[in-house]
Amino acid sequence: MSQPKREVPPVLKAILQKDVEVTKKLVIMASRKMNLAKCKTYFKGLEISCHGIPWFAFWIGFTWLFNDPSLIQMQVNILLGLLLDIVFVALLKAFTRRRRPVKNTDDALGQVGPDVFSFPSGHASRAVFVVYFFLNLHPAPIIFAPLLIVWATAVCISRLLMHRHHLLDVIAGVFLGLFVGILMGFLYVEDSTARWMMNYLSDEKLDGGEYHV
Repeated sequence: MSQPKREVPPVLKAILQKDVEVTKKLVIMASRKMNLAKCKTYFKGLEISCHGIPWFAFWIGFTWLFNDPSLIQMQVNILLGLLLDIVFVALLKAFTRRRRPVKNTDDALGQVGPDVFSFPSGHASRAVFVVYFFLNLHPAPIIFAPLLIVWATAVCISRLLMHRHHLLDVIAGVFLGLFVGILMGFLYVEDSTARWMMNYLSDEKLDGGEYHV
């Protein structure tokens, strides 16, 4: 038996419609300043650079290949943050079930499950969380700060120009990424706990301390 269609409150419906109109105007304005077709490859590169699957694959591979005790705490905490981000995004998308823009086509890595929905932008939240992490929780050398900020900004803007999301989706993603970053600041795993977790999940023992054999 099919479930009845959810009724959207008039005020929310008006806000969402205005969001669609504003997003459309922003994309049209951008198209007058730049050739969006020629930027397609660049946009896809940004999309892949912040997709959840490559990020998890990269960090899991990075963690296993570089078994450096000095990196364990950072590796574990960013994986936990990425997992939290994915869970929050999936729950919000499943709850809101907002459709993606009509012109959304040719997704680089496909959309499955809750990811078929638009609100919030997982790419925006992930990009902002990564920047927050490497600026506040595990500060990278200051020379990388401008590059991280430019990358995250470009990812967020590309989500609009590729017709993947509406403006409110991206804004919500930005705030969600900040929230996950702040939350991880409270949940940040200590070095000894991170080593224990890595040791528990690995068949090999970490160098140093009581775990090494």
